[in-house]
Amino acid sequence: MATRIALGIEYDGSCFLGWQTQPGGNTVQDALEAALSGIADERVGVTCAGRTDRGVHGRAQVVHFDTAAQRPDSAWVRGVNALLPAAVAVLWSRPAAPDFHARYCALSRTYRYVLVNRPVRPALAARYAGWHHAPLELAPMREAARHLLGEHDFSAFRAADCQAKSPQRTLHGIDIERRGERIEFTMRANAWLQHMARNIVGTLVYVGKGKQPPQWAKAVLESRDRSLAAPTFGPEGLYLEAVQYDPRWGIPAATHQPAVVSVEP
Repeated sequence: MATRIALGIEYDGSCFLGWQTQPGGNTVQDALEAALSGIADERVGVTCAGRTDRGVHGRAQVVHFDTAAQRPDSAWVRGVNALLPAAVAVLWSRPAAPDFHARYCALSRTYRYVLVNRPVRPALAARYAGWHHAPLELAPMREAARHLLGEHDFSAFRAADCQAKSPQRTLHGIDIERRGERIEFTMRANAWLQHMARNIVGTLVYVGKGKQPPQWAKAVLESRDRSLAAPTFGPEGLYLEAVQYDPRWGIPAATHQPAVVSVEP
C-alpha cells in the first residue's frame, strides 16, 4: 500500500534549468526524483507547491510523493541528501494524509525579491540578487503597490507563454524594505502567474526611480496589457520563501517566517 510523504526543499536555482523536469535533465525535479528513487528502490515522481523558473531559488518549497517503500523520516532527509547535488537539500520529511496535495492544498505562496540598489553591479551577489543602478525611493513604490493588492486580472503581469487557465489572482500583501544597499520586496498571493512576481518588481522599480507616478501601476493593471508594463526583472533575485497551509495538514511553517504586511492604509 502506498504512503504519501511530504518534504520541505531548499535549492540554489542558479545551478538548475528551473524546477520542472525536462528531457535533457538538470532541473530540481529531476535531481530530487532520482535521489528519492534511489532511497525508495522504485521510481518516484514528485508534485511541488509552485514551479519556479530557471535561476529562481527555493527556501521553503513543499512537495509530496507516493511510495510503497517503508522508510523512516531520516531516510527521506539524510539519505536523500546524500544522493542530491550540493545545490539542493531536503529540510524535513513528514507522512502526509492521502488527500494532501502540495499544490492544491496550499493557501498562499510567499516570494521575496532581493535587489541590490547601487551605481555598480554586484559580483558576489550576482547569482543571488537583482540589480538596479539608479536610486530608488520606497514611498512611491509602496504607494504603487497599494493599487495591486486584492483580487485582480493580472494579465499585464504574466508571461506571454504562461499556461495558467485564468489570470485572476489575489495579492494579499507586499512589504518593501531597504537594508543597506539592498531593497527587499516580499509578496504573498494565493497563487502566481508565470513571471508575475518579477514583473511586479519591474513596475515598482519604474515608479521608484521616478520614471512613472505611483498611479501608473493601477493603469497598467487595469489595461491587462503586458506590453504596457515594465520589463521583466531577472530571476536571480527571486526566492520562494514560504508556502502556507491549513494547520490540519501538519506541514511545518517556514523557519525564517517571512514578514509580509499589507501596504493598505
